[in-house]
Amino acid sequence: MTEPLIFGAWAIGGWFWGDCDLDASRAALRAWVDAGLSWVDTAPIYGFGVSEEVVGELRDHLKIATKCGLVWQDAAPRRGREPRVRKDLSPASVKAECEASLRRLGVERIDLYQCHWPDPDTPVEDTMGALLELKEQGKIDAIGVSNFDVELLERACAVAPIFSNQPRYSALDRGIEADVLPWCREHGLATLAYSPLEQGLLTGAVSADRVFPKGDTRRRLPRFSVENRRRVAAALDRIGGLRPQATLAQLVLAWTAAQPGVCAIVGARSAAQAAENAGATRLLLEPEELGVIDRILRSVELVI
Repeated sequence: MTEPLIFGAWAIGGWFWGDCDLDASRAALRAWVDAGLSWVDTAPIYGFGVSEEVVGELRDHLKIATKCGLVWQDAAPRRGREPRVRKDLSPASVKAECEASLRRLGVERIDLYQCHWPDPDTPVEDTMGALLELKEQGKIDAIGVSNFDVELLERACAVAPIFSNQPRYSALDRGIEADVLPWCREHGLATLAYSPLEQGLLTGAVSADRVFPKGDTRRRLPRFSVENRRRVAAALDRIGGLRPQATLAQLVLAWTAAQPGVCAIVGARSAAQAAENAGATRLLLEPEELGVIDRILRSVELVI
């Protein structure tokens, strides 16, 4: 992975993030490309196929990472209810999902194909065998996993060459630093960190009095309580002056991408947001500045 940031296409399609303006999403992707970046991370479950379709419209300009392993029974939410989603990494399901993603994306080969979540009902060795077949057939270029612990990583790597692991990681959520991140560094796997901005919490744009609309999953997340938002805001105020010309989002993204072996996946719902996020690639923080950000955000104690 040669780029420090990856465009996260989770919000495209609307599920979990409230309403989605597809034209704005298209503009955000174009702004990403215009900024000289190319990697985008999507999945079939994002918008129930919509995200992959929108990403596919710019396939000639993008390097695409998508996923398998989350399948849904209903085509879309009905009567205000969420669709029934289940984990399935069985070889038959993986191969069928790959074919569907190739069609939605409009490509002959997927650059990076990842297991979305572990499937407790399917031995990881069986899943890796299916992915290796897809790679040998030229349908995928590289194999990745997501949300795997060290035990699963070791078992997966014993069967197939694994390029990357995609865990949750941010300056507020550092659980992988104990074992998963060191293991990936030692074995040469890229770490594609999702939620590096904590779904907007680390951008400074989520005020204590903000009300999230219906359909936005942040309405029910404890880390977005009013008290937690106040604590994070106080910490962000302390790092905001490090680089007056940079936004808080850029500072946090630059810190994340500066961690050895880590690329940051960051979403954007408009061209302006995409351009702002991309600007973090031009922000080279000094070791002292990285240390300040590290210490301040590490000290935040969230009430969960």
